[in-house]
Parts: sequence; structure tokens; C-alpha cells
Amino acid sequence: MPEMHWTLRWPDGSEERCYSPSSVITELFTPGQSYPLPEFLQRARVAMERASNRVERKYGFACTSAMAQLDKIETRVAGFQGQPDAQVTCLSIT
Repeated sequence: MPEMHWTLRWPDGSEERCYSPSSVITELFTPGQSYPLPEFLQRARVAMERASNRVERKYGFACTSAMAQLDKIETRVAGFQGQPDAQVTCLSIT
């Protein structure tokens, strides 16, 4: 199961490198693509839950790192609530 990192640009222009324990991230995000905040959050939830489930199937326990990453994303998204046109851009996946 390859670990992946993906870099995001938040609506305020800041960038953040995120972690995924699985390549599932490539199924839900495309480098260079921007996503409205609600869609981004939904995709991130699906990606991190799938990634954690893949780890659990392979190793017998859920991936706490994936869930911690999701918590960070949810906290970050909450800071942009009230900005109806806010978008998050996936800059890269490595």
C-alpha cells in the first residue's frame, strides 16, 4: 500500500502537504483541479475513510494517521465557512 502525499492550496492562498496511507487519493482528486469547499470536504472524507479501511483490511487495524489527517482537514475547512465561493485546489499528488 503506497503512502501518498498531496499538496493543497486553501482559499486563503496557504499551502499544506497532506498524508494518505493509500493511493486511493488519486481516485478522488486530480492535480491542478479546484473543488468547492463542500465538495472538497466530502471527497476528503471518502478518501481518508477508504484509505483507513484499506489499511484495516490489510493489517487488521484502522489507520489513525488517515483519521488524524481528516481531522486537520475538517478543522481547516471550518475556518472558511461563510465563504460561499471558497475553493481548495489540489496542487500535486506524490
